[in-house]
This record gives sequence, C-alpha cells and structure tokens, in this order.
Amino acid sequence: MFLAAALSLFMAQFAKALVAVFTNRKAGIREIFSTLLWKTGGMPSSHSALVIAISTSIAFSSGIGSDVFALSFFFALVVIRDAMGVRRAAGVQAKTLNSLGSRLSKRLHIPFKPVKEINGHTFPQVVAGSLMGFFIALAVNTL
Repeated sequence: MFLAAALSLFMAQFAKALVAVFTNRKAGIREIFSTLLWKTGGMPSSHSALVIAISTSIAFSSGIGSDVFALSFFFALVVIRDAMGVRRAAGVQAKTLNSLGSRLSKRLHIPFKPVKEINGHTFPQVVAGSLMGFFIALAVNTL
C-alpha cells in the first residue's frame, strides 16, 4: 500500500513537471524542482493520484466490503472534492484580489503585498490523477 501511494504521488508530480516543461518553454530548473517537490495544482492531480492509490490498495488487501475501504473511499472523495472545489475557488479569489490590489496600488500609490494564490484542480486534472493512481496501485498490487 505504501509503495503504491508513494509511487502515485511521485509519478503524478513528475508528470506535472514534464507538463510544465512542455507547456512553458521558459521553465527553469528551479521551477521544475519546485514542481517535483511541493507545487500544487496542475495536470495531473497528485492529490487524486495519492488517495485513489490508497483506496485501490486497500480494496486489494482488505476487500471492498471492509470498513477500512469505506473509510478510504470517502476520505478520497473529500480530498478530491476539496482539491476541485474549495482550493480552486480560493485560488480564483486570491488571483482576483491580487489583480485588484495591484491596480489600486498603482493608482493610489499605496503598498500592496499579494496573497498566496493556491492552485486547485480542474475536472480533467482530477480524472487524470485518479486514473494514474488507480493504474499504479493496480500494477503494484498485482505484480
């Protein structure tokens, strides 16, 4: 279970770094390492990959009728919903606040410190991460 979860998380972050390199030709080595280690948001969702890998591994080890599988399944739903809903909404709001604050700062000549823009996930990012987590856990648990 640990191997499936760790591999899913690492592979999703690695894929995210590759996507960043191919979509942003100016991505430097610092941005690539930042993405590999701790950057959130983007394609695919490492949150989804991790929780689906854990849930899938528990299904293999304990069965889908077990209490621990039910717990892991609903925990996965909460994590995925949070990544798509709350974190995404907070990120959109932060981006809007930063834009407004920057414009007001220039117009009124007052200092402005931007807030952190948290990156949530879109539905395709969650689907890609979930599929990645499922197939990695499937491979780890059947090999």
